[in-house]
Amino acid sequence: MDNLYAKYIAPKGWKPLNPDEDYIITYLKIELSEEAQGKFEEAVAGCCAESSTGTWTQVYDGEGSGVPMADKMRAIAFDLEPEENRFKVAYRVDLFEIDNMSGLLAGIVGNIGGMKMLKALRCLDIRFPRKMVLAFPGPRFGIEGIREQMQLERGPLLLTVPKPKVGRTADEQADLARILFTAADGNYHGIKDDENLTNLFFNKFDERCKKVLAVQKEVEERTGKKKFYLSNVTHSRMDVMLQRANLIKENGGRWMMMDVATTGFAAVHTMRLINPGLAIHAHRAMHSFLTREEGDGADGDGQILDFSMSMVAFAKIMRLLGVDSFHGGAPKTKMENGNAHASIIIRDVLELDETPAVTGTLGQKWYGLKPVWHVASGGLHPGSVPDVLKNLGENIMLQCGGGCLGHPDGIEAGVEAIVKATELTLDGIDVEKWVVDNPNTPLGRAAQFWGFGPKIV
Repeated sequence: MDNLYAKYIAPKGWKPLNPDEDYIITYLKIELSEEAQGKFEEAVAGCCAESSTGTWTQVYDGEGSGVPMADKMRAIAFDLEPEENRFKVAYRVDLFEIDNMSGLLAGIVGNIGGMKMLKALRCLDIRFPRKMVLAFPGPRFGIEGIREQMQLERGPLLLTVPKPKVGRTADEQADLARILFTAADGNYHGIKDDENLTNLFFNKFDERCKKVLAVQKEVEERTGKKKFYLSNVTHSRMDVMLQRANLIKENGGRWMMMDVATTGFAAVHTMRLINPGLAIHAHRAMHSFLTREEGDGADGDGQILDFSMSMVAFAKIMRLLGVDSFHGGAPKTKMENGNAHASIIIRDVLELDETPAVTGTLGQKWYGLKPVWHVASGGLHPGSVPDVLKNLGENIMLQCGGGCLGHPDGIEAGVEAIVKATELTLDGIDVEKWVVDNPNTPLGRAAQFWGFGPKIV
């Protein structure tokens, strides 16, 4: 290997000293381009150089060059796994601003995807040190704060996104909210804008926000049961998002929804710090352009075909920046390419105070940072409720769009079926056996129509 690169590779067996205090660690998987075959270590070293202090050739190293400090601060590759083309990189935490996620990512994964030695690269995970974890705000409310807000001691939060995605007027969306909030004895919790529904000529944001929240207030006062509306503030201008958040607050709302991939890391961080006390629902439209991997090595073992970041790493970033709920997928749905294990790892990243390290991940200590609601969605319906709760637990938002609104007996029946499936599952009753004995109930009819388990969409 060229001496220029050799210094970026640690001796075999080397580990960073006191990593949870002094280092940011990434876990990367690469595929070599045709011209770089057999040069795994050189490619690894190149990734370290490009993402920290080096460049492709020798540069002036005399007085005033900065080279002595650069050598001290360089990234170091360790735990090389050439058989799987995986390796870890340790960065001194002082190489970055500890509260600047955009700056950090520009360094550790910013330019390495453009290296000609690579034909594919996946950031499997990032492990953040204590001072960086504590430099970010984390969720404003977290799981317990939202449970207190909703006066809900146990069980998932149940919600629906209107389908079709757009088409309803503000009045029609408010009417749908009333149906959802009052069906099944008022035991359904929420309604959510879809990503396409922003400020449209037939459904203006201000009008929709006021009317849906007026229904929420009316139903809460009449029934004593708390409801929520995930109102989409997404915009490419921060001032517009803040105006919309303020309107939500003024009209009694508790949540705002942001498309966190399209608005960006800086927008999420800023809205968490300056919004008027609202919980942030992190919708992740466009995430697949960052996270999707079509090879069988998405979780670490096997071949990769794309340039991407895992949803595990993306979820960690969002927890640090301060969202209160995050779309993390559900077993066998469109969100996680059918990988039930992946959605469970993401759930652990969002919920636990210490996320364990499993294959293809680094784990994470959260130092008391509040946990995040895991949002399960994508082809869900009443018959998929048992599997989702079994795999992901109760601290989830369970979102059924078409799986509620498409019930053959109407919307109220869809709500009743979802609520009943949830209640039976929480009480430990076998839903499939219950349906056999109760075929003409809303849940029985839903099971006949959709079956059990999620739909692949």
